[in-house]
Amino acid sequence: MRSSTVRAAGLLWGLLTVLAGCADEAGVRAPPLSAQLETTTVEAVARDGGRSWDGVVEAVQRADLSAQTSGRVVTVAVDIDDRVERDQVLLRITSVEQQAGLRMAQAALRAAEAAVVEAESNYRRLAALEDRQYVSRAQIDQARAARDSAVAARDAARADLAHASRQAGYTVVRAPFAGIVSARQVEPGETVAPGQPLLSMHAPDTLRIEVQIPQSEAAAIRAAGRAVVALDDGRRIDAARVTVFPAADPLTHSVGVRVELPDPATSGPGPVPQPGVTARVVFPGTTAATGTPQILQVPHSALVQRGEVSGVYVLSGDHLGLRQVRIGRRIGDEIEVLAGLAPGERIATDPVAAARLLAARHETGEDGR
Repeated sequence: MRSSTVRAAGLLWGLLTVLAGCADEAGVRAPPLSAQLETTTVEAVARDGGRSWDGVVEAVQRADLSAQTSGRVVTVAVDIDDRVERDQVLLRITSVEQQAGLRMAQAALRAAEAAVVEAESNYRRLAALEDRQYVSRAQIDQARAARDSAVAARDAARADLAHASRQAGYTVVRAPFAGIVSARQVEPGETVAPGQPLLSMHAPDTLRIEVQIPQSEAAAIRAAGRAVVALDDGRRIDAARVTVFPAADPLTHSVGVRVELPDPATSGPGPVPQPGVTARVVFPGTTAATGTPQILQVPHSALVQRGEVSGVYVLSGDHLGLRQVRIGRRIGDEIEVLAGLAPGERIATDPVAAARLLAARHETGEDGR
């Protein structure tokens, strides 16, 4: 009786196992990928209503300060990102040798001036006796030459004093204009020589961008006379002035265009663009020969960055895969895709969730391969 009960229980358990397996194969299936992931469709958008080229922001007024005398750095009064005023002291160098040279030049000038006074007095005495013929003509000429030589020596001493004074002044480095310190190459205690870089600074209120355009576009851009600067943070700034160079480069046959940015106080909210960063210059009203140019944009959050390789997770039917793309500039929360995607394709907006789902499908063999 007991053995028959055990056999019946075993048969029941086996039947339940078979039914469970059938349910897994023919019952409820996993939902499609589009239901498990947040996706978006890649679309082509108009490219700012005109042609655009990338350029580099540069400061109109900038200076690389270098040592003009030798010595040891005593103090550095400023650091990177400090705002300074015109003629403000930035750095001091030891001036022992320079001050000694200055004092020697001052003493030499005093001696030369005394020699001039003596030579002038001697010449006047002899000149007063010339009419009475108490002195010879040769004595008069000799006294005149001595006076002229003393005057020349005095002028040379004055020049030496000016040189020594400049050398002493070079030990104090001052700001040539009001601006921001952008680089610092020395520390207190270092010995510097003439020509060695010390500090760099620029004026943040006057910025410009230079771009190279095809010679075929120069006439239209010169006639329009306007441009818009698109920054990485999505801001768009109207250029204050557009200057098209009058000649083309003989090697590349491109024409330079200088775009001046307005004063930051009048360009709206947001940080001032930093010199050295890239920005896109858009010339409204210009179009490509094939019509209005278009670009592909995807959310920046959908981008996967692995080293120097960029990619996005693309959904094609029931298949999910990571595809490499070539990206361009960031425009607000969007990023420009130059190659690797086509309009109408669907991509995952959450790459972390897409990677987890793809790993799970690989484990269960549901990756469509």
